[in-house]
Amino acid sequence: MGIETKDQLLQGLKEVEKWESEQKDLWFWEKLGRLPFVLLDRITPNFVREKLGTAVDEMAVFLETGGSYLVQDEAVYSRFRSRMAGAGQPSGEVAYVAAQAPVKLMDDVARELSESRSTFATVQGATTGIGGIFTLALDIPLLLGTSLKVLQEMALSYGYRPEEKRERLFVVKCLQFASSDIVGKKAILEELSQFDNPAAQKDVMAQLQGWREVVVTYTENFGWKKLFQLVPIAGILFGAYLNRSTVQDVAEAGMMLYRKRRILERLRQAEEAVDVTKSTLQP
Repeated sequence: MGIETKDQLLQGLKEVEKWESEQKDLWFWEKLGRLPFVLLDRITPNFVREKLGTAVDEMAVFLETGGSYLVQDEAVYSRFRSRMAGAGQPSGEVAYVAAQAPVKLMDDVARELSESRSTFATVQGATTGIGGIFTLALDIPLLLGTSLKVLQEMALSYGYRPEEKRERLFVVKCLQFASSDIVGKKAILEELSQFDNPAAQKDVMAQLQGWREVVVTYTENFGWKKLFQLVPIAGILFGAYLNRSTVQDVAEAGMMLYRKRRILERLRQAEEAVDVTKSTLQP
């Protein structure tokens, strides 16, 4: 199972950067979500506000321990195992092999998982949209949980381990990216570009202190979307569409950001290998 050449990695990086440059406009729901929060507060039912507040608390648990949102890595690694069955790789080493797999294989696994979670979110949104306001309270934690889980699956697909606290911070940053405006997206991309830079490790860990702002921003925008689900029966259509599009956006952001991270890491490793070779050959 061969690793990519430097040219292939650079081409993959160019594709991610093209995607980043396309993230310049907000779609309708995000634009609506930029209306004054005072207005949102007035028209949002109390129980929805309570659920959004609960989501903030649940995110704290996720960052600290993973909580009930922490996914099982076997579901992801089994997809790698099935692809490597004929490659003579020992199954006990699948976690290591997955991290060393070609980016194309990682992309294939990530796309499969993204589609699976999006389909689940569609059914979930339609089901909880049946009762309008009465079932909306159930949908909020479910969709947040699905978003967190698909991002962890994106992490595992590219060889990162969300059971590590630092990796869960990256998950939350991906969640923030998916619901930010263009200014926010640029700032997050700048932060994440330094995520694996040893010189910036202290700054990265210091960002754990700002997680609450991340979740508040996400849940404010999220609250707008769910208000369209308050109408019984019609909420089935809104719920199915909104949940699917939300999970697709989150999964796409996670896939691209983890893909870029893995590619940059391999390019750094290639440069380090060249430097070592040069120093070895010098008289």
